[in-house]
Amino acid sequence: MSLKGFHLVFVTLLTTLSLSCAAWAFDAGHPGFGVAGIATGVLVVVYGVYFLRKLKNVSFL
Repeated sequence: MSLKGFHLVFVTLLTTLSLSCAAWAFDAGHPGFGVAGIATGVLVVVYGVYFLRKLKNVSFL
């Protein structure tokens, strides 16, 4: 697996994890942690877009 492919998988898993933790935090009554989870999810997506644009000429394999 290439670095680009690894980052795509990593960003997807990390975004899912952070948004799931945010949902759990809101459900548990901790809105501060929920907001932090949403912010982390957004930042990871921004990083993923930046990384994919930087390596747009590199194949996934």
